[in-house]
Amino acid sequence: MLKLIKSFVAAIIFVYSIMVPSVLMAIEIGQTLPFEKIQTLDGTYFEIPKNNTKNTLIQLWASWCPFCKRQNNYLESFSKLIPPKSMNIITISIDKTPAIAREYMKQNRYSFSAAMMTPELSQAIGKIRGVPVLLILDSKNKVIYKEIGEVFEEDYIELIKYAK
Repeated sequence: MLKLIKSFVAAIIFVYSIMVPSVLMAIEIGQTLPFEKIQTLDGTYFEIPKNNTKNTLIQLWASWCPFCKRQNNYLESFSKLIPPKSMNIITISIDKTPAIAREYMKQNRYSFSAAMMTPELSQAIGKIRGVPVLLILDSKNKVIYKEIGEVFEEDYIELIKYAK
């Protein structure tokens, strides 16, 4: 009888994991990221336009992460290398407070937009296993590129193909 109950419970867990999207599962290539308007660290708002025709680069980072700092430097160079307005770019800090993230942006003189992770965005992205995380969305917000961990400078240069 105990074996039957265990089998039944295992079957329920399996069916539940298939039928109900899990917050523990990270967003993957091919999935759509619902992205709403988000307040940036400088008080303005970043929003992907309704009639968007460009890809969107989203980079998750933390001020305490040495890999993020290098990658943010690559992003700074990348953002100046691509044609103006050829790609939507936003970075998302997972730091504990906006003050920490603002100070980090100021100290490093980054010109790209940055915002704080929101509960809604965190739920949509799902469980992240480390930073940095780099996502590129197509014009319909479908994930077409995903990298967890540092993307090196030469690899970043190859991302120019996503700028339109």
